[in-house]
Amino acid sequence: AIGILVANVPEGLLPTVTLSLAMATQRMAKRNALVRHLPAVETLGSTTVICSDKTGTLTQNRMTVQQVFYSGTVRSAEAHGFDDNAIPLLRTAEYCHNLKRGNRNGQATWLGDPMEIALLTFAKGIRDFGEGTMVSEIPFDSDRRRMSVVIEHEGQRWLYCKGAPEAVLPLCVGTELDGRHDVLDDATRQRISAAQEGMADRGLRVLALAHRQLRGDAPPSESELVFSGLVGFRDPPRPEVPEAMARCHSAGIKVIMVTGDHPHTALAIARDIGLVNTENPTIIPGEALRRMTPAQVQIALDSPEILFTRVTAEQKMLVVQALKNKGEIVAVTGDGVNDAPALKAAHIGIAMGISGTDVAKEAADMVLLDDNFASIVNAIEEGRAVFENIRKFLTYILTSNIPELIPYLAFVLFRIPLPLTIIQILAVDLGTDMLPALALGAERPDPDLMKMPPRPANERLLSWPLIARAYLWLGLLQAAVAMSAFFFVLHLGHWNYGDVLDKAAPLYLQATTACLAAIVMAQMINVFVCRHPRQPALSRFTPRNNLLLLGLGVELTLILLIVYTPVGNRLFGTLAFPSTVWPVILLLALGFGAFEELRKLILRRR
Repeated sequence: AIGILVANVPEGLLPTVTLSLAMATQRMAKRNALVRHLPAVETLGSTTVICSDKTGTLTQNRMTVQQVFYSGTVRSAEAHGFDDNAIPLLRTAEYCHNLKRGNRNGQATWLGDPMEIALLTFAKGIRDFGEGTMVSEIPFDSDRRRMSVVIEHEGQRWLYCKGAPEAVLPLCVGTELDGRHDVLDDATRQRISAAQEGMADRGLRVLALAHRQLRGDAPPSESELVFSGLVGFRDPPRPEVPEAMARCHSAGIKVIMVTGDHPHTALAIARDIGLVNTENPTIIPGEALRRMTPAQVQIALDSPEILFTRVTAEQKMLVVQALKNKGEIVAVTGDGVNDAPALKAAHIGIAMGISGTDVAKEAADMVLLDDNFASIVNAIEEGRAVFENIRKFLTYILTSNIPELIPYLAFVLFRIPLPLTIIQILAVDLGTDMLPALALGAERPDPDLMKMPPRPANERLLSWPLIARAYLWLGLLQAAVAMSAFFFVLHLGHWNYGDVLDKAAPLYLQATTACLAAIVMAQMINVFVCRHPRQPALSRFTPRNNLLLLGLGVELTLILLIVYTPVGNRLFGTLAFPSTVWPVILLLALGFGAFEELRKLILRRR
């Protein structure tokens, strides 16, 4: 009873699974994906949808001013051709920020948002209006979509405002041209909107700038502003993203852009990176999303290509919840404090390591060390590999349970000497099998892994095909190998059926030792056939695994120590058998591998 119990419990499984997950997190960290929660490694592999930010994740977050609009004209941001009518625009660009002075690599520099750095650099490169003192600030938030500062300059107080054109233009009542103020009429507003859409169509991120002079001690108010102009920023896509996007498509993973940018800007970038390939993708602005019912959102999410633009953190959360209600496994990126609820709600929350806030990182399951979308795809590949690797070493470990169990059943049913002792079972489960199983857990991703669709969320790790292969095929073959070696040694010692052997008899010790050695040798072959469920054991498609060779070396060393050293004999109840038995064991083990390779060949041809 104890023998059957020990044979059926894979004692080495728990440490192997844990170490396999830990090794996967180390590989992910080398690919710039830092996993904070160990179970997230496995969940990554079943991801079906990625909701990704645009700026800094799909793009490089290296802003440069490309175009400006003032005095009714769109102009290049070159340092020439700016007249006095550009002064309001340049003054707002220079002062409307909350950057701080700092040092980087021993040089003085500005620290803060890359967009504000680009805006300040552009303004100072054309005309520097001197230092101003910040009196107060109305900070940016995702609902207002703008920020303002009050600056004291040359004895006067000015309010400078920048933000999304939709958020700033309704607050403007006039423009400044040739030093005089004009009313901002409908015709001018239409020209501004046309200029904005033209910039956005080129993939530029557009900001509207406005200002007003504050009289006396009047409190700052974002009202009755004077329109200064528009600024268009170029933020180029990351060069790795188009390939990562193609890998997502081939892997059956849907990517949804969720951004606060203008729809035209988002669409232009989406086309550049291969996220959108059709003429009419679904684009849902945040205002339209706010008015939609949960059912309407779920229907909209059925679109093959969909972008959410001008969304708030709350609306981002709604998208995540709708996807979860549809049964999707959702990964979401975020960097701000407001993104924390969406990161928590997602199956996999992914925070930005460079631009992300501490709150976002605490809420996330994974942190991107380089803020790069391609690192998410690499992490998903590793997550898929972990699931497959666990299945590989599950097959490997469970296979040896049958040759450990059969000797006890044969002992009871057929009244033969016990072919394997309990301590010898533990020698396999906690000794010789451990390192090769870990090596299978450290296998690099299969080249075709990202060409398959995500596995179903309800798919069990221990599936019936795996159990059938391990127990009813490989296990029975390996049991035949072990029992053949056992009876071969008894035959050499002229044992006859019905003879009773003392547990200390040399022939009995040699026979059990041969049975143990046969299991170990068959497991050495088994570790190769378990590397892939269909490909040949020595396929050129199977990546090299140096840890596997190390594991096999340790496994062989351990069995030799158990067979040939006095300490091994005393601890495990073994005794060296005749050297003529080794070729028989080796041929039996190779035959075991040949039968499995034949099964794979039949499976491939089907």
